[in-house]
Amino acid sequence: MATIIERRGKFCVVYDLKDENGKRRQKWETYDSRSRAKKRVKEIEYKKAEDTLIIPNCKTLEELLDEYVNLYGREKWSLSTYDGNIGLINHYILPKIGKTKLSDISIRFLESYYQGLLKTPAVVNSSIGKSVNSYVSTSTIRDIHKILKSAFRQAVKWELMCSNPAENTTVPKHKSKKREIWTAEIFMDAIEKCEDEQLKLALNLSFSGSLRIGELLALTWDCVDISEETIQSNSSYILVNKELIRVSKKAVKELDSKDILFIFPEKDKLCTTVRILKTPKTESSIRKIFLPKSVAEMLAKKKSEQESLKEMLGEEYHDYNLVMTSSYGTPASDSRIRKKLKKLIEDYNLPPVVFHSFRHSSITYKLKLNGGDIKAVQGDSGHAQVNMVTDVYSHIIDEDRKKNAELFEEAFYGKKNLNPQLHETSSSGQALLPEDEDSKILTEILANPETKALLMSLMKSIKKE
Repeated sequence: MATIIERRGKFCVVYDLKDENGKRRQKWETYDSRSRAKKRVKEIEYKKAEDTLIIPNCKTLEELLDEYVNLYGREKWSLSTYDGNIGLINHYILPKIGKTKLSDISIRFLESYYQGLLKTPAVVNSSIGKSVNSYVSTSTIRDIHKILKSAFRQAVKWELMCSNPAENTTVPKHKSKKREIWTAEIFMDAIEKCEDEQLKLALNLSFSGSLRIGELLALTWDCVDISEETIQSNSSYILVNKELIRVSKKAVKELDSKDILFIFPEKDKLCTTVRILKTPKTESSIRKIFLPKSVAEMLAKKKSEQESLKEMLGEEYHDYNLVMTSSYGTPASDSRIRKKLKKLIEDYNLPPVVFHSFRHSSITYKLKLNGGDIKAVQGDSGHAQVNMVTDVYSHIIDEDRKKNAELFEEAFYGKKNLNPQLHETSSSGQALLPEDEDSKILTEILANPETKALLMSLMKSIKKE
């Protein structure tokens, strides 16, 4: 049996176990909350009953990470996270500091290690066939730090380390690059010039539906409502409830096909990766998105063409019920979509953007058009938290910022709407505006959606205070 003992606001799970010599000893694990401690008690008792309880006994970082991946990573990580973290561990952690004893790892040791990584050539990403000539980026180092911090946290819980050296370690400063997006005018111009029907549909769906490329490629016809009635009543919609990604076969095996809905067969048996349909990363990612009438009509046309293609190809068509497919029904490749976008940009000298930029553009313009209704936009974007919408996606278009300045210039400094009565003062010494002029200026200011949204936000903040 495992028991819970409360000490100084912490909750200790205490249980007996046998060491490698067969001797019984007592094990203590500390948790911040009673609920987490209770969960651990149930886990211990279940594993004891199944004779699968494993107690880490690590001396080096390599041994710790092996236990960490087996006991923590397999349970907590998603398939893509597993692939990414294993890559970082194998490429940058184990070769550099894997043999280091846990007792020798300190804040100074980690800071020295991170500084050394800045001068280490980055590993070639063979999965995308891209040669990397630069050094390890600050972004990659921050990801490595997250892994180590989490691993050391588990080591403290397992009583392998007294404290977590990564907690107060200074990590090289990372400056995120602003993601470039297209204005509505540039997007419309690009759509009109685009002659590739698959790319045109992908761009319109991503822009109107705020879709990630994995969600776009995973869209199936059973999750699309584009009947004549819904199109005419402007109530057509798509249901986002899965995503399509490519992951390593090793991750599929190690995580026991966790979260996988379907594995697409691969022609090349020697390929080390597979394409899969999986559940979304968060519950909030499952959402219903209403479509503009024009986009719904594009989907209706696509479905009609696809039905004709099925009839023509017969058994040669691989029907997975996907919306975005190759000519033979197999899943459309995200790399092919990106290549088509890159060619469109190069052919017409358009501002360079990546495909994910259209999701940013979508959220930006929805915020602008609805006057800053963040919750409504969050419903379309599928973000778990509102601040992800405001912090990451609230791009301010230069033209609108210029318009704000023009409005202030005309209304105040240019004195376009002012008259001599402006200089009349109240008993408090403040200048007064006639009621009609005051309303006129306010109307002009609020005509700009971003200014209106800002004022609404300020008013809400004042009310809360």
